Amino acid sequence: MNARLDLLNSVERGVTEGEVLRLALQHAVAELDGLGGTVHLRGPMSALRLVSVAGLPPGLVRPWEIIDQEDTAAPARAVRQGTGVWTLHAPSGTAPPTSTEGWPGTGLAAVPVFGRERTVGALTVVAGASGEPTRKQWEFLTAVATWAKERMIQAPPPTRPAREEPSGTFLRQALRAVQVGTWEWNIHTGELSWDAAAMAIYGAEPADFTPQVESWMKVVHPDDLPWTLAAVEKAIRNRGVFQAEYRVRRPDGSYGWTQARARVVLDDMGEPYRMIGTAWDSNESRSARDSLSHALRHMSDGFLSADDDWRITFVNLEAEGMLGSSDEELFGRVLWTLPAVQQVADMEARCRQAAATATPAGFDVQMPETGRCYHLRLVPVPDGVTLYFTDVTETRRHETERAAAETAATERASRITELTAALAKATTSRDVVDAVAQRVLPPFRATGLLVQAIEGDRVHNVGAVGYPRTFLERVDGRSRIDTDPVWDAISTQGPLFVSSAQEFAARYPALAYTPHDIDKQAWAFLPLTASGHTFGVCVIAFDQPRRLADEERTLLTAISALVAQALERARLYDAEHTRSQELQRALLPQRLPDLPACTTAARYLPAGQGMDVGGDWYDVIPLPAGRVALVVGDVVGHGLSEAVTMGRLRTAVHTLAGFELPPDEIMSHLNDIVRGLGKNSYATCLYALYDSTTGTCSLTRAGHPSPAVLHPDGTVHFPHPVPDPPLGSAEPPFETVELTMPPGSLLVLYTNGLVESSEREIEQGMTELASLLRTRDSEDLDRLCETLIAGLLPAGQHTSDDAALLVARVHALSSDQMASWPLPEDPRAAGLARRHVREQLSTWGLDDMATTTELLASELVGNVVRHGRGPLQLRLLRGAELVCEVSDGSLTMPRIRHASETDEGGRGLQLVAALSQQWGTRYTATGKCIWTAQPMHESDIPDPLLSES
Repeated sequence: MNARLDLLNSVERGVTEGEVLRLALQHAVAELDGLGGTVHLRGPMSALRLVSVAGLPPGLVRPWEIIDQEDTAAPARAVRQGTGVWTLHAPSGTAPPTSTEGWPGTGLAAVPVFGRERTVGALTVVAGASGEPTRKQWEFLTAVATWAKERMIQAPPPTRPAREEPSGTFLRQALRAVQVGTWEWNIHTGELSWDAAAMAIYGAEPADFTPQVESWMKVVHPDDLPWTLAAVEKAIRNRGVFQAEYRVRRPDGSYGWTQARARVVLDDMGEPYRMIGTAWDSNESRSARDSLSHALRHMSDGFLSADDDWRITFVNLEAEGMLGSSDEELFGRVLWTLPAVQQVADMEARCRQAAATATPAGFDVQMPETGRCYHLRLVPVPDGVTLYFTDVTETRRHETERAAAETAATERASRITELTAALAKATTSRDVVDAVAQRVLPPFRATGLLVQAIEGDRVHNVGAVGYPRTFLERVDGRSRIDTDPVWDAISTQGPLFVSSAQEFAARYPALAYTPHDIDKQAWAFLPLTASGHTFGVCVIAFDQPRRLADEERTLLTAISALVAQALERARLYDAEHTRSQELQRALLPQRLPDLPACTTAARYLPAGQGMDVGGDWYDVIPLPAGRVALVVGDVVGHGLSEAVTMGRLRTAVHTLAGFELPPDEIMSHLNDIVRGLGKNSYATCLYALYDSTTGTCSLTRAGHPSPAVLHPDGTVHFPHPVPDPPLGSAEPPFETVELTMPPGSLLVLYTNGLVESSEREIEQGMTELASLLRTRDSEDLDRLCETLIAGLLPAGQHTSDDAALLVARVHALSSDQMASWPLPEDPRAAGLARRHVREQLSTWGLDDMATTTELLASELVGNVVRHGRGPLQLRLLRGAELVCEVSDGSLTMPRIRHASETDEGGRGLQLVAALSQQWGTRYTATGKCIWTAQPMHESDIPDPLLSES
């Protein structure tokens, strides 16, 4: 291998490019023991041209005369990759036209041939039986290609004739196979000699030829002679190479194109004295190039070529218009100095990068002055670059519109999917309207939504978005008329689309004012039909004239069907929910009693929208002897059954409280009731019994939050007994806590829905409740309730549970409203009781009630003396009614019985019941108490607030 490289290096300098390539190919084939080989060089239009063949028949290599640079053939791959490539032969019948189907050998070994800055071609060897080259053989091929590169660079570069076509390369001679004549000229004597081929090329007869340079000058076209002689003088002056293409007169008087190339020979003194050159006929190739230039000049796409220094060498008409200059102004200018090019950001950097990598590249550029968009394709060629400009303004606009339409369609499909899911979750009619407003209006760029339902012969608003209130009030309850788009859509059961205000006015002249009033310009009236029945209409409005496409109309019609199904279901729920709420409101107290023992206020808040009715409740139950029961409870769960359970418990509490049972016994009875409802029934309850005569409050809790107590001095505390389990799961007895309540204290009872949520623990809610009670004025209980509700449940906050709140300010009976006396356990007790009653009522100014009260006291005391045991005590209470109490130490309760005509007794309690408005008995800590109550004149009832002061 080294011997062959030495032999190649011994080749004299200045040999032609073709000879360099021929020698390189011959030695490469011989060293690899190949069957033959080829050399391809890059030409214009991204093509590789076959310029040299060794050992292969013409018919075999004909498909490889021109190979596209992007082809998969080994030479093209070597050029693109810049490295050696080994390719196995493809099986017969499967190969593409430019592959090696039917070729001999085992494969192809190709290495790139480099020019000054980039790959200019490839040298390929057809391998024989030895197969893929060894590592040393690859190194030899690379060394041969390097030798060829250096010798081709040393060859004098061609000079481009004036206004040369955009193609061309410094290896152009290697691309031609034409007859070449030689000539020699003595610069000092002017002697010129032509060989036979040169004689034929210049159209001279040997017999008539005068061997002087004037003979050549006579045959050159007069227009071409000046610049051709200038090129000769330049070559002599620079001691370089002469190259030119000019027209020569033929024997018939016509002119044809001839190319000549020569080198200057220096004498011993280093001065030019001879020029030796070649000449060949270029008329045919020149004609072809002229035709190509003409085609390029007038083609519809812009075309521009530039040399290695980015100087423009050719520009066609379309490119001239794009660059805003004529051919004469552009030729020879550096591309980046053009104003039109300088306005395109990054164009120079992107073009230089593509040229540096010798890889074709394409990208869009926007011309600022015209706004046109061009797709630029840059193709590197051996001696520069070619640029193609295709106007893609309309194409890109259509692509943008299509992409926008596809994006809009995708967005609409996504919104419809979201709408379907939202409608499936919608519970109320309001939920349905909100789902349509959020997921239908935006993708259609609509600004108004109105949903109406038929009730009788009128349409009523279900929900609306984007309309003024005055308009909604005007159309709510609108009766059927002949010229109305809403009723038209309902009666025809088909969608109605109105594209503009003018069209609306033309169709419905009586309603021509409507578009101006509501600032709408287009509408879609969509009937709502479910189960074969049209029950309403959905109106979608636009603030600009809008002619909906067929696809959009079809989509809106499909949406209306989804909305109709969801709205029909929601309206059934709304009706059921309304009935449930009415039942719940009926089961709660309609008004709170006005009692001397306490002043009360209450609030009930249902759960957030979409939730069913709950089981929260409260009650204020007046009891005799200045006592009152305050109750609050919560049935676990939501629904009609829970509301009914709440009503049953409230009724039971009223009944049990009427028996004047202690709080713990009442809670035990309630626990039995809840247990009887089933194993999955549970409820919480708080029962507070306040006695205004003693200022004490007895509390019993079953799984319920502790009440808040606000003392007159502003301190707040929560009694902290551990609550018993909820009703339904508790085991009696229940624990009772006794509190002392100073007059004017507040007792705040509530359910957990007021202080607990998914975002707030119950302890935090109770802390916030205490803070509100400390910092707010508590004189007006109704205002205090509103303050607590606003502070703990801000407006707009959806709650998952209902909430009940009961606030009571307790009052105490003053000492001048109470009187009590101990009585002896003998018959004298009745007379003594009558005297005490008479004297006390006289002191209170109630003498008119003395006779009846004396009789009632006498009967009660006599009954105790006969059937009870001591100690006896008489007490009178002056409040909203006059209460007379007789207590003893016996647990035996009296009862009314019907006495016969012969019975001597048994009529005392009948007399008591007849004389009093109400009577009863209750257990006390030491026995029992029998009491009566008589109504008082309003003027005799003392004010508890004045009594406290």
